[in-house]
Amino acid sequence: MRILIIEDEHKIAQALKKALQQENYAVDVSYDGDDGYAMATTEPYDLSIIDWMIPGKYDGLAIVKAMRKAKIHTPVILLTAKGTITDRTTGLDSGADDYLVKPFALEELLARVRALLRRPVEVQQTILTVGDLSLNTVTFEVKRGDKEINLTGKEFALLEYLLRNQGKPSNKDTIIAHVWDYNADVLPNTVEVYMKYLRQKIDDPFKTHLLHTIRGFGYKIEAK
Repeated sequence: MRILIIEDEHKIAQALKKALQQENYAVDVSYDGDDGYAMATTEPYDLSIIDWMIPGKYDGLAIVKAMRKAKIHTPVILLTAKGTITDRTTGLDSGADDYLVKPFALEELLARVRALLRRPVEVQQTILTVGDLSLNTVTFEVKRGDKEINLTGKEFALLEYLLRNQGKPSNKDTIIAHVWDYNADVLPNTVEVYMKYLRQKIDDPFKTHLLHTIRGFGYKIEAK
């Protein structure tokens, strides 16, 4: 899952990025409103964490409003030092999905991120399954039948993305956009390499294969 952070305080932004990357999310960071606005309205993200008071033409509230006006329904957590009921109401009424007052605990932010990413109907499960394969998005445990499978962080992120979109072909560009961060030096054949790694771990040792290459369209995971 790919997350955007728009936060002008570099220490906070980097702490958030590190914590989220440790949870296997791909993370992009913007330090001002104008750059953040461009990223939030043109790049595909699964969730955005936006500071209300940021420099530039667009503050956090304006970015959220612009996203909603453009029919971009990416979940948004609004960060701010403003903590009155009026401020909270204004933030939520602007289109934000959640509101967190500074200072806050990283553990609480991570819990809210997980809660928002589970909210859509198609991704509300903690455990994602296809056939006899299961992936736990909280404990990071992956099993095929009774056998536990050890994956790297990027392999896990790729498998989670495929499971959240199971049965639907995803091309390489779409996979890169959701699994790798914006500044990552990723080539299309990188996806092929990681798909090979996944196949070696979750398909090759088993009779039934779940990962499928759809020529001209990309990859999908499906129990046939």
